[in-house]
Amino acid sequence: MTQKIEGPAATAARAISPVTSTQVARAGDPRDKAIEAAAGGDSLRLTGEAANLQAVQRDVAARPAFDEARVQALRESIASGSYKIDAEAIASRMLDLDARLAG
Repeated sequence: MTQKIEGPAATAARAISPVTSTQVARAGDPRDKAIEAAAGGDSLRLTGEAANLQAVQRDVAARPAFDEARVQALRESIASGSYKIDAEAIASRMLDLDARLAG
């Protein structure tokens, strides 16, 4: 994921005390405080909202991309010939999606 940086925003970042290396923002934490990089040659300051977004991104990345148990159950039902395709349900959902996209 990349983001274009177009100079400092006037109210985007607020100075606070430096964050130690053990402090990590978690999803749902308050967004009213900025998180600042540890002292060094370069520095980075994130708003609380940006830190929250990064925490959510880490949480999502840690989860599996798909439900392995469900995939295995589908494979077994297809292999055994017991998997039934409900054409009416598929058509109904397609029409619902089309209506939502059009409206």
